[in-house]
Amino acid sequence: MSAWLICLRAIVAREALRFVHQRGRFMSALVRPLVWLLIFAAGFRNALGVSIIPPYEVYITYEVYIIPGLCGMIQLFNGMQSSLSLVYDREMGSMRLLLTSPMPRWWLLVSKLLAGATISILQVYTFLAIAAGFGIRMPWEGYLLVLPALFVTGLMLGALGLALSSFIRQLENFAGVMNFVIFPMFFLSSALYPLWKMAESSQLLYRLSAANPFTHAVELIRFALYGQFNGWALLWAFAALLVFLLLALLGYDPARGLMRQKG
Repeated sequence: MSAWLICLRAIVAREALRFVHQRGRFMSALVRPLVWLLIFAAGFRNALGVSIIPPYEVYITYEVYIIPGLCGMIQLFNGMQSSLSLVYDREMGSMRLLLTSPMPRWWLLVSKLLAGATISILQVYTFLAIAAGFGIRMPWEGYLLVLPALFVTGLMLGALGLALSSFIRQLENFAGVMNFVIFPMFFLSSALYPLWKMAESSQLLYRLSAANPFTHAVELIRFALYGQFNGWALLWAFAALLVFLLLALLGYDPARGLMRQKG
């Protein structure tokens, strides 16, 4: 086995063991979207006219509509929590040992992203199984077609958290940064309401939501769950992934001075 695969396997195994031992993290990842699904959506049980398959009008219940948004929420929080572990590892010194390995720095960060994306996909499918147990089901083929979409969006949101972790010096500051990033990204998106609903109320909110990478991550998941392909959302997700990954590589590059400033 090549050194590249050994490195990837070691990092994925380390993240998997950490996730298994942190049962509270797994429970919180499921409780949060289930609260939104079973309590918040209880007041919006009317049907929504949403053009999932243009130009046809498909009427679906609000609970079914927000399922993709809650899947994106799981991946968003998982990306932030994975980056939180990086800040902790840097304070404990294990991150320094990892980055001084003979493997290229970019491969170490990509391996970290792959591990985080895999864990987030497991969380999403667990949530979809629980939602199906409550009678909220998607088309059966959507459960298979959504896998590539979840992989892309998991990488994108994980790269965002990775980029943020490179600019945070202390663990105590990360909670504030998470709230500053997570809540605007989540609420200024199509996770809870269709974009055309936002356009009816405020053009400013509509433009902000349309420019939000998380919106396109949610739309990519939503179309995939309905067996459709959204090329525009995939393009936005890939572009955001490249930008966030580039920022993370620059942030963890000692020649740029960012890591040196953190000691």
